[in-house]
Amino acid sequence: MPFSIPQVHAFLNLVREKWGYDFSGYAEASLHRRLRRVAELAHTPSLEKLGKRLQSDPHAFNWFLENFTVNVTEMFRDPEFYACLRKQIFPVLETFPHINIWHAGCSTGEEVYSMAILLQESGLLSRCRIYATDLNPANLEKARAGIVATPMLKEYIQNYRLSGGVEDFTQYYTALYGNAIFQKELREKITFLQHNLVADGVFNEFQLIICRNVFIYFKRNLQEQVLGLFTESLAPLGFLALGTKESILSARIQARFEVASRPMKIYRKKY
Repeated sequence: MPFSIPQVHAFLNLVREKWGYDFSGYAEASLHRRLRRVAELAHTPSLEKLGKRLQSDPHAFNWFLENFTVNVTEMFRDPEFYACLRKQIFPVLETFPHINIWHAGCSTGEEVYSMAILLQESGLLSRCRIYATDLNPANLEKARAGIVATPMLKEYIQNYRLSGGVEDFTQYYTALYGNAIFQKELREKITFLQHNLVADGVFNEFQLIICRNVFIYFKRNLQEQVLGLFTESLAPLGFLALGTKESILSARIQARFEVASRPMKIYRKKY
């Protein structure tokens, strides 16, 4: 049974006031779908009872956050995007003495490690610092560990090959007890941080910001707010990469960018 609008508003107000997370800017269809899923997992028939459970159990909100957020990811997801980075964007980044990269909404880290591998193969990793952020602390804990299940590697290696990778992929990880642990050289170049795109601000200057398949869950006003954050966080002539179904809608923000790759939705900030 769908939740009423007043029920959803009351629950979102509780989450904002009690824990400081504002989900009111999320697209309604996605928001309702996620709330129904969490309520089903918690075996609670109403958002009111779910709210009471979150308040009474000190560990319940972290559980809610882990199950509310979307965690769809894979290594070299959309291989053509990584091929575009390799061929068109990295040769430009190579001209910078130091490269800061922000991967916003990093989930459990598979795409961040993909980026590190790509940078290493392009000879750029030694000059890079990757900042990988997510709203969900459980995601960040998994990402920091740098571990993926070995059964997933077959698909990941196929994506890697489609992205233009030609190296022996086994050099990037150590197999142990059914898992693959990424090499220290990759992990030590990544800083994982909790960051809330809705509430938190600029924390560094970046030459490349990647935020793919996150805006599709936001209402337009929140998209524009976050795009403003990215614009202020980008160095002049830095790049912004969005998902293939996402774009810069605001004319005000469009005026500050030029298109670097229209098919891959990569934009370059004007000087």
